[in-house]
Amino acid sequence: MKSTVFIKPGEVAVEEVAKPTLQKDDDVIIRVLNACVCGSDLWAYNGVNEKEAHSQNNGHESIGIVEEVGNDIVTVKPGDFVIAPFTHGCGHCAACIAGYEGGCLNHDDNFSNGNQAEYVRYQHADWSLVKIPGKPEDYSQAMHKSFLALADVMPTGYHAARTARVKPGDTVVVVGDGAVGLCGVISAKLRGAKQIIIMSRYEKRQKLAKEFGATHVIAERGDEAVEKVMALTNNVGADAVLECVGTDLSTETALKVARPGATVGRVGLPHTDHVDTNASFQKNVALAGGPASVTTYDKGLLLNAVLNGDINPGKVFDQSFKLDDVNQAYKAMQDRKAIKSFLIV
Repeated sequence: MKSTVFIKPGEVAVEEVAKPTLQKDDDVIIRVLNACVCGSDLWAYNGVNEKEAHSQNNGHESIGIVEEVGNDIVTVKPGDFVIAPFTHGCGHCAACIAGYEGGCLNHDDNFSNGNQAEYVRYQHADWSLVKIPGKPEDYSQAMHKSFLALADVMPTGYHAARTARVKPGDTVVVVGDGAVGLCGVISAKLRGAKQIIIMSRYEKRQKLAKEFGATHVIAERGDEAVEKVMALTNNVGADAVLECVGTDLSTETALKVARPGATVGRVGLPHTDHVDTNASFQKNVALAGGPASVTTYDKGLLLNAVLNGDINPGKVFDQSFKLDDVNQAYKAMQDRKAIKSFLIV
């Protein structure tokens, strides 16, 4: 089968590899229809993260058709159309019951990889896979894009809003204008926020943020951005902050724009040497967040919201590529020419 392989920083390629097989009773083999490139995949592609040369791709988002199931699988069957969340919760440990399956206590290998391929072995599948009603041909490509967004970025944006405790009438600041930040805007609006301020310096992303519900856009960064937020909030700060980048600057900014007693929902994959929490102590600002609760949110809220047309997170996929052109898909995101690259497998 075809699979994306990490060659070296700045280069991925499609190669022929062995098709995955069932290895455990709770495995499922999925024939991938669509996958994508995540902002977190770029850390290795850009050379920021170390990754072994000629190794399996980091891709962790896909939708597809169940092809084979292990002996313990009772919730899905061959032929089912599914979303493959990047988290693999068990559904019955304390973490999963509380709605935090990103920290599932029963699975050490709790996260996906290798999804930029024709087939994927999905582990711990019985509870975590999300069935989509009907068949792929029942839906447009635009709907496929929204379903794919439910494998990671939309639930991650929602996780930022949930852990930041966004409630009706709140003022929310979203730090980051990537796919997760844009889905954070959708999520803040879903939870009833009245004022949604996104930090973005790219026109295409600014327009989409406004379409999703952002009321204000701040293009500045650092202290200038903090000053702009304070001016928009009568020098109070935000009731909730969604940190969707993971760098020193984004985390520092998020803590500074939070009002006393606010919560920062942190979902940007951390690439920071330290987080100075001393400043937040005096303001009683809470710091929460982590890997998203994809299955919980999809089954409980987000899939129905997509099916009913209430949200359209698939719009973050603004460029499409064939699997054979996966290096171009990576490069388009690296060069900021694409918000998120959609792969047609």
